[in-house]
Amino acid sequence: MIKKFDFLVIGSGIAGMSFALKVAGKGKVALIAKTNLEEANTYFAQGGIASVTNLITDNFEKHIEDTMIAGDHLSDPRAVEMVVRNAPRQIMELIRWGVDFDKDDAGNFDLHREGGHSEFRILHHKDSTGAEIQASLIKAVHRHPNISIFENHFAIEILTQHHLGATVTRQTSGIECYGAYIMDIASGKIHTFLSKITLMATGGIGAVYQTTTNPLVATGDGIAMVYRAKGTVKDMEFVQFHPTALYHEGDRPSFLITEAMRGYGGTLRTLDGKEFMHRYDSRLSLAPRDIVARAIDNEMKLRGDDHVYLDVTHKDPGATRAHFPSIYKRCLDIGVDITRDYIPVAPAAHYLCGGILVDLDGRSSINRLYAAGECSCTGLHGGNRLASNSLIEAVVYADAAARHSASLIDSLTWQDDIPLWNYEGARASEEMVLITQSVKEVGQIMSTYVGIVRSNLRLQRAWQRLDINYEETEDLFKRSVASKDICELRNMINVGYLIMRQAIDRKESRGLHYTLDYPSSL
Repeated sequence: MIKKFDFLVIGSGIAGMSFALKVAGKGKVALIAKTNLEEANTYFAQGGIASVTNLITDNFEKHIEDTMIAGDHLSDPRAVEMVVRNAPRQIMELIRWGVDFDKDDAGNFDLHREGGHSEFRILHHKDSTGAEIQASLIKAVHRHPNISIFENHFAIEILTQHHLGATVTRQTSGIECYGAYIMDIASGKIHTFLSKITLMATGGIGAVYQTTTNPLVATGDGIAMVYRAKGTVKDMEFVQFHPTALYHEGDRPSFLITEAMRGYGGTLRTLDGKEFMHRYDSRLSLAPRDIVARAIDNEMKLRGDDHVYLDVTHKDPGATRAHFPSIYKRCLDIGVDITRDYIPVAPAAHYLCGGILVDLDGRSSINRLYAAGECSCTGLHGGNRLASNSLIEAVVYADAAARHSASLIDSLTWQDDIPLWNYEGARASEEMVLITQSVKEVGQIMSTYVGIVRSNLRLQRAWQRLDINYEETEDLFKRSVASKDICELRNMINVGYLIMRQAIDRKESRGLHYTLDYPSSL
């Protein structure tokens, strides 16, 4: 079946939904959600959203400097300036859509401070800011008559000249996106969604790792699709590990203990109760995430421990429960009263700083294809994301992409001669078992060898083991009817290769130098 829309939005987090709301006045919008609208990385963002709002103590220059320092001065200054200076206006847009940020008794924003920030500038809704934003945007998109929502739909491939019989390589100029093949997961039918403009907003890659704070839908789908379509992908080696995920054996994903808890006064301790961050950074527990994550990882390896502790027992119990109700409840569920007990924490894959390369208008290297949110590489984050910069980046770039694409929409048409999906192929009964096992293997490979600490030997082992999974998965895809499980596994393996390849190409990642050769076929 062929469906036609002016705008096709693949992904239902803050980037996808805010873009949809901004362009819906210019045409019909299809909003694609892999599961339901609630299951997006945005929903799980606890800490908040960064913006300069208190001009008495804070200013744009401070926020810009904090972002550049956290990003190891690898950030694009133009992107940093754009996000920081446009943040307050986008905060007001979120409020107009119904987002309720906490305020103090005087009616001012109740601002938090997080690691790497020199000032209190984090707007929040208790410790469930992402859920508040997601819920408000969901209500707004449901109200808009021009937005059609497709839940439990999965994007398989974006459509380009390749689907018209042309040879498309990385050297091909003028590649264009005409929409995507989208699977209705309930029926297994694959529909052709034609669009004048497509936005990729599929989120991150955390589920590629065995231990992650991301929902398990975060398998890097958009990035892998764009890369296979010969689009440009950048900075994939910069995977940020959140230093403080709740350690509870068997949990996947891991429950996030927000950065704001360290800004609140939380102290990191080893299992014998001793502080250790003074040995790594003068900012102690408020150092940026990459420093804290490596410090925790080092302490765990030195001592042979599975986790460390985060201590807020010295803080007022009532204030702790009021500031962090979700964390208090989740920890209590596993027998930890955070007002009296130390919280067991360990690093987990959390955020990808790279992704689909876009310019200041959110345009990818493929014409008519934009990207925003975690699947994009804007240059804002550099080598390491500053806490709470991601949500504001997503909405600022969604706004830029909306303005630019809306200015073009009337001059564009649909590519009507795209062929329907070819359903040839047959699946064997044992394939699901193989796919499930391969997904687990990929997560273990990435966590063991391509995690916080990387080396030549670790990458060599990862590459060899991924090669086996790659060959098996490609064989399944070529001879089988496409399924969500096979496509997700392909995407995960593609992302794993990209992370390693771009680490090798850069020749260094956080101070380590690599000499490993990679297959020229990739």
